Amino acid sequence: IDVERAAYFNNNMDELQTILTEAFGDSSDSEGEEEEQLLHAYSAENQVNGKALTGSVLGETHSWKRISEIDGLWLCKDFLSPDQQSKLLSSIQQEGWFAESSSNQAMRFGDLPGWAVELSRSIHEVILFGNYAAELENCEKGKEVCIFPQDLLWREPLFDQLIANLYQPGEGICPHVDLMRFEDGIAIVSLDSSCVMHFSRVENETRNAQDPPHKVPVLLTPGCLILMWGEARYLWKHEINRKPGFQIWEGREIDQKKRISVTLRKLGRTD
Repeated sequence: IDVERAAYFNNNMDELQTILTEAFGDSSDSEGEEEEQLLHAYSAENQVNGKALTGSVLGETHSWKRISEIDGLWLCKDFLSPDQQSKLLSSIQQEGWFAESSSNQAMRFGDLPGWAVELSRSIHEVILFGNYAAELENCEKGKEVCIFPQDLLWREPLFDQLIANLYQPGEGICPHVDLMRFEDGIAIVSLDSSCVMHFSRVENETRNAQDPPHKVPVLLTPGCLILMWGEARYLWKHEINRKPGFQIWEGREIDQKKRISVTLRKLGRTD
């Protein structure tokens, strides 16, 4: 285990608590936690092939799932609690971006709104604890489990570009790979309505154009966080088709409601 990162956890618990409190308010789950419980929170149950990796940040449990078919695709389905989601939605509403019925997208570059900066910091901490928990569980097993690469996690800033989208029932996104002007490592927070995001590999010369692409479905629930890096970011397209008949999960069609997503990215260097 990296000594510096271990020292980070031992010496900065108060700072981490302050970061999350400023971003989303107090959490009763983290009150009264004793040192033994905090140390226990570093442990993880890591079952690599598509199963959950469970860790805890300051008393709040977060379950990470590696999408086994796609390298670099991770899902944290309980990133934000219902109360935290409500506060984030309130912050977005106060921006006034969607006040007009014709407005459904807002983009910001460079200096992000305060709530987005706090959201980025919270993403950083949740990934940090998840990576650390994975190392504790797997360091003696010869396994390598990485939720988010260290060189991306410690870049400054982690994200400097924001796009917020409002989707009405039936509205989604076409298959695409994010523009190359953005660096590796993308985070998406999904709010309000559940949906199924499908991933399909970028076409190549070895695949017959007439063959239907293999699609990997991922269920996004309100408050979840999805990370894309490496192959997931560059070699797989992602899409959300919310037309009738396409939003099926476990044999049932998802009830479509208004959905808001917040995507955080890092602009690439121009020099």
